[in-house]
Amino acid sequence: MKLYTYLFNGKEHIGAEDNGYIYPIEGYDTMLSLIRGNNITVSRNNAVKIDDAVLSAPIPRPEQDIICLGINYAKHGEEAAKYNKEAFLRDQPNAIYFSKRVNRAVAQGENIISHSDIVSKLDYECELAFIIGKDALNVKKENAAEYIFGYTIINDVSARDLQTRHKQWYFGKSLDGFTPMGPCIVTADEISFPPKLYIKSYVNGELRQDSTTDYMVFDPAYIIEDLSAGMTLKAGTIIATGTPAGVGMGFDPPKFLKRGDKVTCEIEKIGKLENTVL
Repeated sequence: MKLYTYLFNGKEHIGAEDNGYIYPIEGYDTMLSLIRGNNITVSRNNAVKIDDAVLSAPIPRPEQDIICLGINYAKHGEEAAKYNKEAFLRDQPNAIYFSKRVNRAVAQGENIISHSDIVSKLDYECELAFIIGKDALNVKKENAAEYIFGYTIINDVSARDLQTRHKQWYFGKSLDGFTPMGPCIVTADEISFPPKLYIKSYVNGELRQDSTTDYMVFDPAYIIEDLSAGMTLKAGTIIATGTPAGVGMGFDPPKFLKRGDKVTCEIEKIGKLENTVL
């Protein structure tokens, strides 16, 4: 099932897609409350044609920072180290985690703010993200799938100059407008586990990233077991699983984003997330 947050009569609602329409879900005001309640009842009243819907990000205002995986595809690790070997570690035996602050997630069709007054090396990263569906503590790999509510697309927009200057990734990943998300959440029952999905990105129609999620170094089962060992992952936690090779800094010379560029992130079974740099 594809779940959306969308505007109707000037207010955000949540709904489920069926045959080209979004139908409201009863009993919940936000996607986060639905995730915690995990009881989807669809109303057949006030349907909105999906092509006419004004979408918000599925979780417009996350209650916690997004947890992100760094260098979680081997070939991306190679291109990152080639760009700046001091800032991007390689051959790490353990997963690299960092957090990404989100004031408000950017919806399908909205703009990515370039922050050109402080950023000159703006980059894109198409990523599969999963959402924790119930509080997870000390979860084993074999049980990890039952803790995933669903999946979405995140463009982990990155200011490479800030990221390398500060020798850590938080600031360069967390500027306002740096978290496009969507267009929907696909519930976990629709995707095999571990997920094996085509993942691609385009800039102005040019294919940049072209891979599959089964090339992850650390898959969702590992991530959940690793992070939940002593740390509770609350329901609604968003975890972005890293990006494959083909980001702007990986080209020679680099292909950083500029104003007017249209970035399309596409993941099989989820859809397309398209945003223009402003």
